[in-house]
Amino acid sequence: MKNLMLNSKILAFSAVMGIAVFMVGCSKEEGMNPANSVQVTDIQNRNGAPAPGTDPIAAIAINAGFSELVGALTYVDDSLNAGLVNLFLNGTDQYTVFAPTNDAFNDLYTALGVSGISDLPPTLVRDVLLYHVVDGRRAANSVVPRNGNRNISTLLGVDFTVDNQGQITAVGNTANITTANISASNGIIHVIDAVILPIN
Repeated sequence: MKNLMLNSKILAFSAVMGIAVFMVGCSKEEGMNPANSVQVTDIQNRNGAPAPGTDPIAAIAINAGFSELVGALTYVDDSLNAGLVNLFLNGTDQYTVFAPTNDAFNDLYTALGVSGISDLPPTLVRDVLLYHVVDGRRAANSVVPRNGNRNISTLLGVDFTVDNQGQITAVGNTANITTANISASNGIIHVIDAVILPIN
């Protein structure tokens, strides 16, 4: 039963991001800084979650030029024959996405000695992507603690921790939240500066 629920969440999240496949074409300058976002230094001074935005997570990621993240989702979809692009997206399920920048993906490729995402096994890429997603709408004030560390449970079923400076400690590395509380119609995006890894 737990596996069935996880598979449903995987399909639902992938559908949210999978619609990006249709929209990838021209790359825009990277950066997500809409009016409702905050820098990490402002997180401690902010109360509550922002109101839902008008655009879905996928559209925001594409418009901000997060082509490597979108490409990774497309690769998993195509390689595993999941048919995620064809799934109906009703926009009612809410997710929090820790979105690595293109630079973060390129740093990972350099560290691994590969030229791109397609040089990696698709099942591994799928698991890494799921490690960046949390069920529900988690604003910065429920991710970054005022003191100590906070455990964050991901769709992969493996936790990471966040400290009061917005640094993520994953199983295999660390990353920093650089922009928080980007509000989508179906969740919240926090931009991070590294691809977090669920394995050492």
